[in-house]
Amino acid sequence: MRVLVTGASGFVGSYAVAALLGEGHEPHIFVRNPEKAARVLRRLRLTSEASDLPTHVGDIRDAGAVRAALSTCEAVLHAAADMGVTGHAADLEGANVVGLKNVLGQAVELGLDPVVHVSTVAVFVPPAEPVITVDTPLAGPRNGYGRSKVSGELYARGLDGVTIVYPGGVAGPHQPTVDALNEGFRAGVALGWPMVPGGVSVLDVRDLALFLARCMTPEKGARRYMIGGNFRTWRQLADLCEQLTGRKARRFPIPAALLRTAGSALDVVKRVKHVPYPLTRDAADFMLTLVPTDDRPALNELGVTLRPVEDTVSDTLRWLSAEGHLNVRRIGRLAP
Repeated sequence: MRVLVTGASGFVGSYAVAALLGEGHEPHIFVRNPEKAARVLRRLRLTSEASDLPTHVGDIRDAGAVRAALSTCEAVLHAAADMGVTGHAADLEGANVVGLKNVLGQAVELGLDPVVHVSTVAVFVPPAEPVITVDTPLAGPRNGYGRSKVSGELYARGLDGVTIVYPGGVAGPHQPTVDALNEGFRAGVALGWPMVPGGVSVLDVRDLALFLARCMTPEKGARRYMIGGNFRTWRQLADLCEQLTGRKARRFPIPAALLRTAGSALDVVKRVKHVPYPLTRDAADFMLTLVPTDDRPALNELGVTLRPVEDTVSDTLRWLSAEGHLNVRRIGRLAP
């Protein structure tokens, strides 16, 4: 099946290209920078395949360019989005709302099937229930990233036949730009872990990519899949890194209110100075309120098994060190 992949030069999109090839599909990539896409895909050992991939150059905010690319394909995987949780926000409304409408709306209009949208568990945060499912009510987030994703979510749900996937915190090696959970691992191991309520769902990017490739079955209609990943409290995550590296993990007990205040203060500082710690007010809200997700229905239906969280974290820390993002001493026994 010819599948257009938006965001193919990003973390999730590039791995999805690899998974689609592995599942026998023909991915077409939609990217703003084909040279960057080639570099990213080459890191995933897709050198020969990447050079032969049909490439469409454009921006998802450009409806005409999107439509031209969609017209060459049978299905679409919309993995392009801008992140804003940890302080690197770009044009959130442009990418996460306008771009989403250009891709999903036109794909449905053109009759592509399936139309798969990579959403996020953030649309349910702060959650009203102790476990997040696909039937959990959408939240009313205060941060710009969350609001942009909920806005896009409502539009996607209003279309006929769109499959929506809700991943948790995506981690793993070969992230083109260190961001989100990988940035959190770098900061936690190097600087320390805040001991606060809440936690994080760790989802291996390779497992997510396979899951997305398995969604490429036509004539299934509208579907919604939860794939948050392995939930760990912040204390459990610090314990895990300590166990894997053999190095004592720094822990900083901090009241929830103070974490939010610190995030707000860092928001102000980051406007004028780079601070190598991924805490923002938005990130603090997410850290304090996330709860586990119920992934069993989705994983069972598509035949995907999540790898152990120990493997994901080990591979992530080794890669962060190998790329110079984390001092090799910090990863202890994981070092070569």
